[in-house]
Amino acid sequence: MVIRVMLVDDQGMVRAGFRMILDAEPGITVVGEAADGIEAVEMIDRARPDVVLMDVRMPRMDGIEACARICASDEVTARVMMLTTFDLDDYVHAALRAGASGFMLKDSPAEQLIEGIRVIANGDALLAPSVTQALIDEITRRPVGQPDAFPGIDKLTERELDVVKLMTRGMSNSEIAAELYLGEATIKTHVGRILAKLGARDRVQAVVAAYESGLVSPGDH
Repeated sequence: MVIRVMLVDDQGMVRAGFRMILDAEPGITVVGEAADGIEAVEMIDRARPDVVLMDVRMPRMDGIEACARICASDEVTARVMMLTTFDLDDYVHAALRAGASGFMLKDSPAEQLIEGIRVIANGDALLAPSVTQALIDEITRRPVGQPDAFPGIDKLTERELDVVKLMTRGMSNSEIAAELYLGEATIKTHVGRILAKLGARDRVQAVVAAYESGLVSPGDH
């Protein structure tokens, strides 16, 4: 399977640098470039990417608004990874709520960028510890939501609740399996059911719901 990537950044040199890295990687192809969020939204149907590398700050339409529009479309299956060069605290929560599947710094090593693309294309989420902490800090500053704002929370079984709580700690399926003494395939099934019940695109969205509903508190870690 070849992973189709779309690059969205207002700096041509940045896009050129990413294209050079990705074009040299077997199994990854760049299918489009956009200089701002408006171009990205207009191009998404033609390019049909699996992963969109999206800059946060851009003219005309920023990456967060573009991410929200792309992820809101039932016709689009692309996953969005936000790219940034600056402090994440002011943007991480808004971007994750918009549907982003992960964050990565623009100056990350090439191998991390490639691995991140593969992780997101595989249907998982890429949330570094620093981003997780920024998310927790942001939610801590906000009033805790009511559980009935997330009706799917009430549908989770006791075991699924255990799995969600471990997901909020950034654990992978294999780590959760070891923690709960279950098979990794069983955990994968639980995660799939959790996402379906919460109406979440991926693990990141499930984590956001867990914190915002009050199911998990920052102090629980």
